[in-house]
Amino acid sequence: MAHPVFTYMELMRPQQWTKNLLVFAALLFAAQAHIASQRLLALRVFAAFCLVSSASYIFNDIRDRKSDQAHPRKRNRPLASGRVRPAAATLAAVILLCTGAIFAWQASTGARACLLGFVVLQAAYNLLLKHQVILDVMAISAGFVLRAVAGAFAISVEISQWLLICTILLSLFLALSKRRSEILNSENAQSHRQVLGEYTLPLLDQLIAIVTAGTLLSYILYTYSDQTMHKFPSHLMPLTLPFVLYGIFRYLYLIYRRAEGGEPELLMVKDLPLLVDIALWAASVAAVVSLG
Repeated sequence: MAHPVFTYMELMRPQQWTKNLLVFAALLFAAQAHIASQRLLALRVFAAFCLVSSASYIFNDIRDRKSDQAHPRKRNRPLASGRVRPAAATLAAVILLCTGAIFAWQASTGARACLLGFVVLQAAYNLLLKHQVILDVMAISAGFVLRAVAGAFAISVEISQWLLICTILLSLFLALSKRRSEILNSENAQSHRQVLGEYTLPLLDQLIAIVTAGTLLSYILYTYSDQTMHKFPSHLMPLTLPFVLYGIFRYLYLIYRRAEGGEPELLMVKDLPLLVDIALWAASVAAVVSLG
């Protein structure tokens, strides 16, 4: 039997914390990753998002524990399997939420506002939006945008509107891919997530194609925009395009040929070619930014 500490860690879903790495995007593109005080500010907001998002996952699992029991994978979660009682899980979520608020209290006003907006958005998603077709994936996308903006507020820098557009489209791409995987890998997907009954594979394929093209076009325009060229006079940002192209194409290969994508936060770290590509992209961006 697993130790209670590991059970509660599983309840917090730390593997989902990779989503909160978007907080550091502003730190990377503003060429301030080498400044210790700025790293600390971003890390503080990152920790707050991790704690608050874990609290949201727990509240969601409490509400969905009955439907999760019908899912081949989710039925093994601590609440659905009965390893953690709802009352104990509620207490854990409240503690996480309060601790996250303490971390956020020391951040900038803008970062605190983004975190508060994230909490409200997660509550709206768990109670209503996740049952509304199209709005469910748009709500997920909004959560990523709030992370990116909070990271910029945390270190008091301006974030490019192009990068915000890329964030919106890329998060939609991941969310739609997740829905596609859920439909493919579950015999009766609608029984554990009602909104899946509103989606069809042809519809999702078309939506994925739209946001994929939009994501690539937005990043290309960002690398060639006047703002980017002025900020990085080395004019080397377009050299990061091959890594973005390969990353998108690799992910498409994984969801269409291997029927993966149900857990994008894990897929990005367990698929070695994709992981290496992300690391090379981040290193190339950091190099171009430092030269600029």
